[in-house]
Amino acid sequence: MVTGKTWRRVPGEVLVIVVPALVVLFSDGGSSYSLVSALSACAVLPLRHWWPRLVLLLCLPAFVGGLGWAPGVVALFAFGRARPHFRWQVGGVLLVLVAAVTPVLVQQSLTLPAIVLTVSFVVFAAGAPVALGALVTTRHQLTESLRQLREATAAELEAKEETARAEERARIAREIHDAVGHHVTLIAVESAALAATSGEPETQESAGRLRGLAKQALDEMRTTLGLSGAGQPNSVSLRAIPELVARARQAGLSVELYDEIGGSLEFAAGVERAAYRVVQEALTNVSKHAPGADVTVRLEERAGRLRVSVVNGAGRGDAVDVGSGGSGLAGLSERVQMAGGELEVQSAAGGGFELVAVLPQGPR
Repeated sequence: MVTGKTWRRVPGEVLVIVVPALVVLFSDGGSSYSLVSALSACAVLPLRHWWPRLVLLLCLPAFVGGLGWAPGVVALFAFGRARPHFRWQVGGVLLVLVAAVTPVLVQQSLTLPAIVLTVSFVVFAAGAPVALGALVTTRHQLTESLRQLREATAAELEAKEETARAEERARIAREIHDAVGHHVTLIAVESAALAATSGEPETQESAGRLRGLAKQALDEMRTTLGLSGAGQPNSVSLRAIPELVARARQAGLSVELYDEIGGSLEFAAGVERAAYRVVQEALTNVSKHAPGADVTVRLEERAGRLRVSVVNGAGRGDAVDVGSGGSGLAGLSERVQMAGGELEVQSAAGGGFELVAVLPQGPR
């Protein structure tokens, strides 16, 4: 199959044949043997890409005839580009030396200085193209080696940076788990003690609910930090939203859940986590900023996409000051966008707010 790269090489190959042939044709003197052997050497030059040694051997008759230097230089350069062993290079130069000098010594009576000068000229004329070809190939190989070295160095630095980031994440995860986990564990222990020592059913129920929330907080923290066991169930998914709503009801919120998805469509784990966090953040905001408000949570499937909406009315109590510092809606919007969805917050009828997230079936 002829490729575009092959066609681009055609003009150069034509010049490689035509230019030496013109040099041969316009050379003065020479027998018919010299002319035919030199033109034959020009004709075999395209084979130098595949068989440079064979082409050099085929050019030797042209050196014997005396007109083979024009195609011979091209053949010698290709022979050097092939990077044969040093002994092969020396052998090729010696063959050209013998082929070019022998007819001169036979036909002419030269003095010793003239013989030395002739041999030196032929060795230089034949050795220079070979050395130049080997130098060009060596340069290309060094350039490729430097490129591979740069790529290997960049990959090694990237691997080291990733390892350092992983170690730092692991260190931060351990610090968070040890610090926050200690306090949450104390909350769970004291809640259990309160439930055991109190004689009031309402207090026991609240303490038990508080202990359950503390335990879930520990489970979610371990899952988020990657410290939970592989066999533990995922507590942050669409299937966990009804339980989330139930806990909100136990905490005093008036919440209605409409799950219209059923089991007909499966969503990616990242999408389900984002949907869970949307409902969780919305219920948290209602409990802090609009206590006593009626809340409606609706899960729908529209054209293969998951739509999560949380609508709350106006609050009927004073806002609860539990401190701040979380990323809130900004962080929630970023989480939804990372899952490939969109988050919209707008005013709802009755003075409340509507939080709507539309998520794809799988993350981007």
